[in-house]
Amino acid sequence: RIAMPARLNHLEFLTLLALARLGDDANASSVRADIATIGGRRASVAGVYAALDRLVALRLARSWLTDPRPEPGGRARRHYHLMPAGLSWLQREHSRTTALWRGVPTAGR
Repeated sequence: RIAMPARLNHLEFLTLLALARLGDDANASSVRADIATIGGRRASVAGVYAALDRLVALRLARSWLTDPRPEPGGRARRHYHLMPAGLSWLQREHSRTTALWRGVPTAGR
């Protein structure tokens, strides 16, 4: 059994959520766009790659290279997938934060 990381930084958390939303077709560009669209936050390309690298190192996500694109000089792209441990981490974090919000008024005072 792999120990779950106690903490992820905010960008790593948003990146993990993006992987959950995007499914198997996730790459750094689509993750970055998802964070901007859904999370309302702009993230640098370098920041997203660093977050993805850490999630892979923690075994919360995995990566693989696609076949090279068919055009001349076409390159392979790195894609990412949420691992079961990543989904478990998100579920645990959701439960924890939901419990923290109990009793907190969310409407204006």
